[in-house]
Amino acid sequence: MKEIFQWICEGVEMPALPFVEIEKWIEDVAKVHGKILGPLSYIFCNDDKIIEVNRRFLNHDYYTDIITFDYTRGKLISGDLFISLDTVRTNAEQVGASYDEELRRVVVHGVLHLCGINDKGPGEREIMEREENLALEMLKQQMNK
Repeated sequence: MKEIFQWICEGVEMPALPFVEIEKWIEDVAKVHGKILGPLSYIFCNDDKIIEVNRRFLNHDYYTDIITFDYTRGKLISGDLFISLDTVRTNAEQVGASYDEELRRVVVHGVLHLCGINDKGPGEREIMEREENLALEMLKQQMNK
C-alpha cells in the first residue's frame, strides 16, 4: 500500500512533531468533513523557498505560512502543502502562540483547504478559524488519551 503522508524538508530541519499522532489527527479531521485521505506531501521550507513558490506558481509577491496545491478528486483529498517554518515562527510571535501550536494550526489549515474550506471571501476567515480551533481541540483530546 502506498504511503499517504510524505514529510519533506527543503532548507530547514524537520520540525519535532509527533508524526504518528499528527497523521491520525489529519485523517480524523478529513473524516469529520466527509473526506478520505489520498497522498499528502508536507514540504517544510524557509521564507526564501515559500516566496519562490508563491511567485512562480501563483504570481504572488509576498511571504505566507502555507501554500496548498489541491489535487482533490471528489471525497479523496490530496495535495502538496508547502509550509514556511520562518513565517510560522514569526506569526506565532505576533499572535502570542507557541511555535508548536502555530505549526499545528498551519498543518491543519492546509487540510481544511483540501476539505473545501476557504478563507479569502467575506466571512470565510472566521469559518476557517473556527474549524482550525475545533481541529486543534480534537488533537488535544487525542493526545490526552
